[in-house]
Order: sequence, then C-alpha cells, then structure tokens
Amino acid sequence: MTRLENKTVLITGGAAGIGKIMARLMLERKAKVIIWDINQAEIDKTIAEFSDRGDIFGFNVDVSDIEQIQKTANKVKQEIGAVDVLINNAGIVVGKLFKDHSTTDINKTMQVNANAPMLVTMEFLNDMLNQNLGHICNIASSGGLVANPKMSVYVASKWSAIGWSDSLRLEMKQMNSNINVTTIMPYYINTGMFAGVKSRIPILEPEATALTIVKAIEKNKKMLTIPGYIYRFTRLGQAIMSVNFFDWFAGSFLGIYKTMEHFVGHKK
Repeated sequence: MTRLENKTVLITGGAAGIGKIMARLMLERKAKVIIWDINQAEIDKTIAEFSDRGDIFGFNVDVSDIEQIQKTANKVKQEIGAVDVLINNAGIVVGKLFKDHSTTDINKTMQVNANAPMLVTMEFLNDMLNQNLGHICNIASSGGLVANPKMSVYVASKWSAIGWSDSLRLEMKQMNSNINVTTIMPYYINTGMFAGVKSRIPILEPEATALTIVKAIEKNKKMLTIPGYIYRFTRLGQAIMSVNFFDWFAGSFLGIYKTMEHFVGHKK
C-alpha cells in the first residue's frame, strides 16, 4: 500500500485532462503536488484553482526537450526536494495514416510518449533508490496492446512505454527495492485529446479514470487496463486466434480499427 499523505507527487501533463484531476485527487489525500506542463496559462489556472487545497507547484516544461527536463528536475530538487511519486502522464497523438506523417510528427510523438517517461524517471530514480522508497506510474494506453489504423506512430510509442515500464518494474523487484512501478493502459478518454473518435466500447470518463489510476497507485498495482477486460480480451484473443480472425474480431466485431475515422483531436 502506497500512502500518499505528506508525499511529494510530480505529474507531467498535470495542468489539463486527467493530469489535472489527479493533481486535485492527490491534494485531497494531503500530498504535495508538482505539475509539469507545456502550457503556462493552464498551469497558472490550475494553481489558482487548487491553491486553497494544499501545496501545489507548477513548472513550464516541454518534455520532448532533454535540457528542459534536466534543468527543471534540478530546480525541483533544489527548491522542493525529492519526489516520492512520479506520474508520467504527458502525451500527444497525431491521428493520420502513416504515409501522411511528417518526420516531425514521428519524432515529436516518440519524444513525448516514449522517451520522456524514461528521461524524466532517470532524473528522479536515484533519489528514490537512495531512500529505498518511491512509486513510478506510467500512463501508457490500450493502444499499446492492439494495432490500430491512423494511430501507427502513437501505438508504436505506447508499445514502447509499456515494455519499458514493466521492465523497470522487474528491475526494481530484482534489486529488492521498495520502489513500485505501475503501468496504466486506458482506452480512449473523453478529454478532448481524442475528439471525434467513435467507439462501440464505451469511451472513458476523465474523473472516474483519474480516480482509478490514483487507487491503483495506492494499491501498488503492477499493470492495469481501463476497463479491466481490455487486457484479457486482447491477450487471449491474440494468443488463440489467427491473425485474420483477430483482425475480424477487433476490426469488424468490436469496430476498433474504424474508431479513428472521424478523429479531429484537440482544437488549436
């Protein structure tokens, strides 16, 4: 059980969406909260909204930039102290056919979704190891379990995140450390990031999803899909079905392969 009271929690992408909700939930649990986000206006808005709920700090960071990550991590450690719980939540999506991606689309998606969780974790892991206590929660995606048209690069980034995250968990276990690692794989969440998506499987609500993630951290869950049946469905289906039959099951029966047909994403 991870107790959050009096812990310092850092959330990337913490000024909007489920990141912002998790910040509020952490404050309700008497944690000290640090949010990293690329949008300064949203950081200011979030801090103003939550300042009467507890200690909350905000830093403007582009997590695709290693120099910004390192500089801001040092500032956090100098001004606030060691981070006890790290939630790698920042993410982006480009919804288009692979042939239509630019090299910038590809590089930026991999930098934010795949590289940043590793690079941010690297900045705080040694402190956790030194105190032999900590929790790292990586928000991946059910897209890291199932291939999907018009999500190829996003899916690649999330497959990467899942593989790294659970490998890190095993390393911490082999080291007999008290550092827990939780990998979260949610379905589409109704935050605006996936605006336009149409799905037969219910799209997740942000409040309930954020609460499920916080509870997973408290319970030291290792891996969690939201909803829970996604993992069993996909892994079992991929194990016992032929590729052609799974394509029919996921594509025609569940309709997953057509979910991105009307994708528009966040409005600029």
